[in-house]
Amino acid sequence: MYKTKPLDHLILILGALFLIVPVIVAFMTSTHEAAEIHSKGLMITPGDNFVGTYEKVLTQKGGFTGEITGLNMVLNSLILGVGFAVGKIVLSMMAAYAIVYFRFRFATLAFWIIFTTLLLPLEVRIMPSYEVMSKLGLLNSYTGLIVPLLASATGTFYFRQFFKSVPEELLEAARIDGAGPFKFFVDILIPLSRTMMAAIFIIMFVYGWNQYLWPMLMTTDESFFTLMRGIKSILQVWVGSQIPDYNEAFALAVLAMLPPVLIVVIFQRWFIKGLTESDK
Repeated sequence: MYKTKPLDHLILILGALFLIVPVIVAFMTSTHEAAEIHSKGLMITPGDNFVGTYEKVLTQKGGFTGEITGLNMVLNSLILGVGFAVGKIVLSMMAAYAIVYFRFRFATLAFWIIFTTLLLPLEVRIMPSYEVMSKLGLLNSYTGLIVPLLASATGTFYFRQFFKSVPEELLEAARIDGAGPFKFFVDILIPLSRTMMAAIFIIMFVYGWNQYLWPMLMTTDESFFTLMRGIKSILQVWVGSQIPDYNEAFALAVLAMLPPVLIVVIFQRWFIKGLTESDK
């Protein structure tokens, strides 16, 4: 055991403050009126408009159509984040299972071809992906929001490394018991992969939740707007002498932080265990 030093604690405290203080400032600012924020800037003390601001951004209908609410945007972001994470896990597990356990020619080459897609992030292939979704008629749909984001090698790489660490004796025992490939995958590999699935789910959920560019291109119907898109639309409202609703934008920003933070806090132990098990 190593004895901790005061300097270590000081570094940790400063790092925590560096991350937490902006969140606190955003929350405090969201409790003030928009005009006060416009004239005085960011606030570090609480205002008297907390309930009104957060109730308004969550329940009051607005936007160009007058039908969208903050709860609708939160739901859209949840659908995008959960759909992306679950779809990524399913595709990655099946791809890694085929590469590790099925003996076919050029399996290693196929993996490295998949792995090289890490060099092609969404921003590089965004226009071809948009054109394909447009021709398929999937604009302004959850399918169009989620499916193009699923094709990447991150999850496949992690599951491949994990499956390669599974003892061969389990496969031999499953064969002796008469378990086929599907039964071995469902009854043995999936239960063993729960911690890894939790780790990948956290990473992919946060990535999907924070998407901004792709939803901005894919959605022109406000009923499909995500929370990130909603924050930007609030700040774009500057007509004549009208002041943007800074307090509402900050409130939405604070709300946008909550689901990823809760996911990480709840699954933190599984997240760490899943990543460390992949290195065994």
